[in-house]
Amino acid sequence: MRTQVENLRDDVRRVLREEKVSLSGGIGLQTRGVTVRIPNAADRDRVLPKLQALSQVLGNTLTGNTAGRSLTISVDNDGLVQLTVTDAGVADKVHHAITQSIEVLRRRIDQLGTTEPNIQQQGNDRILVEVPGLQDTTKLKDLLGTTAKLEFRFAAAAGADPSEYENLPQTEQPGLMPVEKRVIVQGEDLTDAQAGVDQQTGRPDINFTFNIRGGQRFAQATAENVGRVFAIVLDNKVISAPVINGPIPGGKGQISGSYTIETANNLAILLRAGALPAKLTIVEERTVGPGLGQDSIDAGKKAAYVGAALVLTYMLVTYGTFGVFANIALGVHILLIFASMVLLGATLTLPGIAGIVLTIGMAVDANVLIYERIREENHMGRSIIASLDAGFTRAFGTIVDSNVTMFVAALILYLFGSGPVRGFAVSLGLGILTSIVTAVTMTRMMIALWYRYRRPTKLPI
Repeated sequence: MRTQVENLRDDVRRVLREEKVSLSGGIGLQTRGVTVRIPNAADRDRVLPKLQALSQVLGNTLTGNTAGRSLTISVDNDGLVQLTVTDAGVADKVHHAITQSIEVLRRRIDQLGTTEPNIQQQGNDRILVEVPGLQDTTKLKDLLGTTAKLEFRFAAAAGADPSEYENLPQTEQPGLMPVEKRVIVQGEDLTDAQAGVDQQTGRPDINFTFNIRGGQRFAQATAENVGRVFAIVLDNKVISAPVINGPIPGGKGQISGSYTIETANNLAILLRAGALPAKLTIVEERTVGPGLGQDSIDAGKKAAYVGAALVLTYMLVTYGTFGVFANIALGVHILLIFASMVLLGATLTLPGIAGIVLTIGMAVDANVLIYERIREENHMGRSIIASLDAGFTRAFGTIVDSNVTMFVAALILYLFGSGPVRGFAVSLGLGILTSIVTAVTMTRMMIALWYRYRRPTKLPI
């Protein structure tokens, strides 16, 4: 609520500055709003429409399902204008804060390299975060508890109006620094932030890049204020205060300080993921051991073993020698899936096991298409070598088409899904790619070697 009121105060100050309205006193802060006294009636008449524009209609205006307005504005006979945040405005702000926080937390956790995080809202003001496979919970709590609200402001000049600046603590040295309340560029204008090394000092730093809007503001501010101290504020603490030696075009800059490689990388992750709309407080923490889900894991393994055994038996009974080749390719297919997941650092969970079981059937399905095509070509009177070649050549297009459509479905699940859905999509996508290699290339190689050394007079299928 405090942040919401402070933002309202900044909006009111901006409107008054744009309209060049003089005040009788400063802008007063209240629990649910702000007050400002404008004694001149003409100034009030000019400013009130701009202030009323700050009050937004809540809800869906297209469907007519509105929930009131975010602010109420009242004026007394002495020219005191009071702006108060409504109950609907508070509820709407909390809802948006929770929704935005979930997305920010998801981006932060994904950059830790973990897979299938479960992040969802609980109640009106709580968020549940579940991260399987994570060992260092301290690092996770640091990422969750840091707001990472980045602002670029100027240090207050000597003799500045006390109402226009605030004293903020510094991380590099003791004491407070007077910093203007006016924000030049915000962290939401960042498009990238990467940990690096300062070429001059050899110490870790953070290199950042602005979007077009932020880059233009940054370049203009540095060009018009050469020689001034530019305060870089993170969560109301001055983390760096360089002097502007000249214009900085291009929308790129650098944050330097007493960072280690780990702290610089963590700060870069926070800046890339964006700032939380409000500070989160950890109210409960649980570490669940692997034994709790052992029954589910055992059931998943059993399903995988039974499915693989049935598929292997079917291929062997139906296609004989060619079934042996298909089964060997299937074993290599499963090994390639696990190897790919290890390289990607993916965690194998129950949805991942389900994806692997599904790709087992898809892998032998490609062999079935090839073998049945070979059988049809042989029944049409073609020679063995011609039947083998035609079977692989003509079935290849069908195999590619079916696998491409499945891969597109897996890609959509990965891009738009979350948590367990993305884990299923990863194993499914990897299985599709490896099945094409094993079912077509590897099986064809084994059949070619078999034909060269056996020189059969008839097909074993």
